[in-house]
Amino acid sequence: MRFILAAVLALLPAIASAEDAPEKKTTYEVELDPYYSAVGMYNSLTGKPIPHLKVDSEMEIYKELISKFYQPRTLILEASLNPLPYAGTLIRKHQPGFYDNMQWSSNFNAVQAVTAGFEEPWAMSLFLGNVVSFDTINKSLEGKRNGYSGLLISYGNYHIKDNTLIRDNWIEAEGKLKGEQILADRSLRWSFRGGAKFHENRYIADSFYIGFRRSRTDFKESASNNFWLHNSGFEYVSDFSQKTLEPIRHYLVVDKKFPMKNSRMAFTLGLGFVWTADKKYSGPLSESAAGVKTPNSFQFILRPNLEF
Repeated sequence: MRFILAAVLALLPAIASAEDAPEKKTTYEVELDPYYSAVGMYNSLTGKPIPHLKVDSEMEIYKELISKFYQPRTLILEASLNPLPYAGTLIRKHQPGFYDNMQWSSNFNAVQAVTAGFEEPWAMSLFLGNVVSFDTINKSLEGKRNGYSGLLISYGNYHIKDNTLIRDNWIEAEGKLKGEQILADRSLRWSFRGGAKFHENRYIADSFYIGFRRSRTDFKESASNNFWLHNSGFEYVSDFSQKTLEPIRHYLVVDKKFPMKNSRMAFTLGLGFVWTADKKYSGPLSESAAGVKTPNSFQFILRPNLEF
């Protein structure tokens, strides 16, 4: 963790020099979503605006971002909040009776099912890499739709376990290929990443992980015939212990989208699960310490959302 903190501090002079440059290009963007909301400051390290990419093919977008991965031209500082996952911790803390009544089976708590999958309530992030913009029809308040490739370092001071906030200074470093394109006839979102996460809390295992996410919504009636390619999405993340190299967490969500007629909105329903090995937590945080006979945790996920 100290090594990564030193790396972040080493980047600060570059940030300062970029901000002092007379020909800097700085913009601000806001992203609003019940599961992930953020405000970010985008600073061009070259003094030039974010380049605009005119492509339609999904593979062309990936190719362009990967080819520029090792040529960082943009620095982003971002503050993010996970509203519903954080709300789940507040419900469990302040409405314990209601929370207990939502435990419909050993593997299904309704509150946890809607909020599971996020391990932190908020974070601060620094991104160094490349950003390209796409044609979009969304309003500027909702964020210009961009593609990203580069290095992301994030920090937070709390961890979420079973809708409970646990004090933990953590830091995460990952290589990332991410983006979203919002057009009149479709919305495309993707994220491919790999990295490592370090925890100051000694009862939470340090890990490395890989993750994949792709989501596509089509508003053309002709697209509704292809069930798997159009109006669907998935996200999968697998975590491994840095100490033993054993898997300690699997997260999978598959969603189906239902576009509304005469409106550019879609109802999304995601189904999935989170499996967590007892080796992810130790001491007072472990399931076995709580007297659970089956130490490995399995929780179903039910994720409704409204996509604009």
